[in-house]
Amino acid sequence: MTMSGILTLAFTLFLLATCHGARMLPETKTSTEFIKTSCNTTSYPDLCFSTLSSYASKIQTNPLNLASTALSVSLSSAQSTTAVLTNISAAHGMDPHDKEALHDCMDTLGDAVDDLRQSAETMSHLGGEKMGYQINSIQTWVSAALTDDNTCMDGFRTSGEDVRKDVRRHVLNVARLTSNALDLINGLSSTITNSVP
Repeated sequence: MTMSGILTLAFTLFLLATCHGARMLPETKTSTEFIKTSCNTTSYPDLCFSTLSSYASKIQTNPLNLASTALSVSLSSAQSTTAVLTNISAAHGMDPHDKEALHDCMDTLGDAVDDLRQSAETMSHLGGEKMGYQINSIQTWVSAALTDDNTCMDGFRTSGEDVRKDVRRHVLNVARLTSNALDLINGLSSTITNSVP
């Protein structure tokens, strides 16, 4: 291939990439706007947008993709928080009351992980005649996970300040993500209910 041919090919590829990018920008912007608007209906809109906006190409403007992604983010956070709590519990010299409260919290958070995992599994197979039942089940499990997240902190009310602050920071993030996921699932439920004649 001659130098002229290479330059022509390079210019053509540049034009195609530029045109393709220009077409993608409105879709990405629309997806981002959809996420922002949807997140404004949640209890923690800033956290919602900051955790979900990077998934705009996956979510697009689909309420099911949005709720499913929020659920996955919450599950992932709960799993990583469980690992962090395991590391905290391995610390030597921890007050016995703190250690007991931490183990209770880990058990409760483990229940939340199970509830969120079951919800995500059901969400991935959502559809058919049992869709209403599936959505109700997901709402129940995510509500239970949120209760578990909040219950996790109960044992730390009289525990040492350092441990309590560290655990609270991690668990509070999971609780807020779970709350946002539940808000978006409730929104999905309303969308589905309103679309059924």
